[in-house]
Amino acid sequence: MSKISIRFFNDREVRAVWDDAAAKWWFSVLDVVGALNGESDYAKTRNYWKYLKGKLRKEGSQLVSATNQLKIVAPDGKRRLTDALDSEGVIALAKSFPNARAMPFLDWFVYSDNTIDGQSKKKAYELFESGLLDKLEPGSVKCLQQIHGYIFGGLYDFAGQIRTKNISKGGFTFANALHFPEALTVIERMPETTFNEIVEKYVEMNVAHPFMEGNGRSTRIWLDLMLKRALKKCVDWSRVDKRAYLEAMRESVTQSATLKKLLKPALTDQIADRAMFMKGIDYSYYYEEADS
Repeated sequence: MSKISIRFFNDREVRAVWDDAAAKWWFSVLDVVGALNGESDYAKTRNYWKYLKGKLRKEGSQLVSATNQLKIVAPDGKRRLTDALDSEGVIALAKSFPNARAMPFLDWFVYSDNTIDGQSKKKAYELFESGLLDKLEPGSVKCLQQIHGYIFGGLYDFAGQIRTKNISKGGFTFANALHFPEALTVIERMPETTFNEIVEKYVEMNVAHPFMEGNGRSTRIWLDLMLKRALKKCVDWSRVDKRAYLEAMRESVTQSATLKKLLKPALTDQIADRAMFMKGIDYSYYYEEADS
């Protein structure tokens, strides 16, 4: 069960592992309980689950017997046995909580995979096995278009296409689409042999924002491809705090020092590690989630 996934509910991780034999995800019960209770203290979450598990067992609930013991990577990096439930079990568990707590979680859990974000995230996962990433030319505009086209193909009619309309976000207007033929060529020709050069190129592409939607998710993969080729490194995105990253990206329009300081300590040489790539996708999508 090497395929992992990290989902985020109100900034809380809900870890899962894929069961090839049963063709389904198993979710960490402690993560689900912590999310439902809004509790970050591991000991309190574990004790509550112990209490609830005993209560459910006395009631003859099938939920307890449906619980599986799996090894999931803990926050300290070690694989530890923990209770896990499949999707049906998670839904049943949530329904055992007070309605006020359960409903927001259930709305998120049940419907998240049916949204465009949910569907595109699955396609982003598939990039690792597709072989496409090994065929692309890192740092090129075409490379970025192919990444975007793969992730959002069939979901947006503009997948992989450079926008022809002007867009803005949070009061900031991105590059004028009228200037793209020249601007994107200039960005493509920027050097990418050092860490600083690569981040500068990434920043310029972010300012350009060449697609109508899905820029951040595509350009973070694009950034990692440049780092892998030039430095044999990639970003361990799980070490990059969401709010610090978003603030650094806002600042990067005028200065990129904060972003460089944030990303450099998060570099890893695990460039061929499947779990590292999947974790990067999880965090990339997490950065795009609106704060609740």
